[in-house]
Amino acid sequence: MTPEERSEASRQVITRMEAALAANSNDMAAHFHEDFRWIGNTGCGTKPGLQAFRNNWQLPLRAAFTERTYNTVQFIAEGDWVSCFGHIEATHSGPFMGIAATQKRVIIPYMDFWRIADGRIKDNWVSVDFAHVLAQLGRDVFDGMGWEAYDRGDMVPPRP
Repeated sequence: MTPEERSEASRQVITRMEAALAANSNDMAAHFHEDFRWIGNTGCGTKPGLQAFRNNWQLPLRAAFTERTYNTVQFIAEGDWVSCFGHIEATHSGPFMGIAATQKRVIIPYMDFWRIADGRIKDNWVSVDFAHVLAQLGRDVFDGMGWEAYDRGDMVPPRP
């Protein structure tokens, strides 16, 4: 297999998995290695294995956010590695981080980095911007001290 063919084969693994997620499939084992690890940023946690991923990420996300549309902006594939960034558009229809359902449409930005082994996803490093989601629901996790304040001129950067 050429490097280009290997990269495309890896990208196709992710494309099939994303299609299954979008279709609300409960049969995800075909996409994930038996030693799968999901490694998320703070607020998302780490899920050792497919069952932990489903129980502690996929199903709670589905319960909190319905009517989901997955919008991957760009894929990058190189050998056994695939990455992407994009967002989910969804309705906040269940409890999320202590906030009762608002029925608001929200955008959930994400970045994923996957490592493919034996034609299935072995590792998935994930960054989901929960601070952005919470801001859309009226909670500022930075209490007005987010560095966007520098962009607006509300804060002055400290001098070294």
